[in-house]
Amino acid sequence: MKILIVDDEALARDRLSQILVDSDEHDVVGEAENGAQALEIARESAPDVVLLDIRMPGMNGIETAHHFNSFESPPAIIFTTAYDEYAVEAFDARAVGYVLKPVRRERLDRALERAARLSNITLSEIAKRSGISDLRKHICAHTQGEIKLIPVRDVFCFRADQKYVRVQHRNGEDLIDDSLNHLEQEFADEFVRVHRNALVAVRQIDTLKKSSGGQTLVTLRDGPQGEDSALIISRRHVADVRRRIKER
Repeated sequence: MKILIVDDEALARDRLSQILVDSDEHDVVGEAENGAQALEIARESAPDVVLLDIRMPGMNGIETAHHFNSFESPPAIIFTTAYDEYAVEAFDARAVGYVLKPVRRERLDRALERAARLSNITLSEIAKRSGISDLRKHICAHTQGEIKLIPVRDVFCFRADQKYVRVQHRNGEDLIDDSLNHLEQEFADEFVRVHRNALVAVRQIDTLKKSSGGQTLVTLRDGPQGEDSALIISRRHVADVRRRIKER
């Protein structure tokens, strides 16, 4: 079994690695100290299981696990945690593999036996029950065999593009597999629906204006400029867009 270890503490990584090295059944294919590094290593090594720390600076374990789910063949996830008994109940309730720190060999062996791929719904429920933020800070795009993490704060808008969604952001644009409906629910506080095919960052809205054909258009502060790049607001969404602009 190929295993990737992810923890921001070197001593924790060393302990897990030593336990696994002593076993002939497992192969440690890499170690990472943060979520972004873990995703890159996993892309190259294709681990079967990821031992994933929950609390890490920057991208926490829940968000990292969400991004692993975007892989063509997602790895199984086992969380490593120093949580108290009440938070651990959240993992037990969802039959999720976890090991408490300091890690013991027996518990790790049991967790590896029950390691499973976790759906985004399961991850969201774990986050809610254990008081962990489930709001992603990055959008994950797979481009030319590489993984690109796009900060949500840099996104101008999401636009449906056939079976994909096109993300327009400060450094260009990329295609992602997320659905607009899922993105709208997840980032409801930051984005507003302007059309059935588009979500716009509320903070990026500059002006609303009428086109020569009588349609209401929205222009973005830092996004593409010109009438050709303006987004049409469907009639059903105009009132909500105006409300969100006033509330920001």
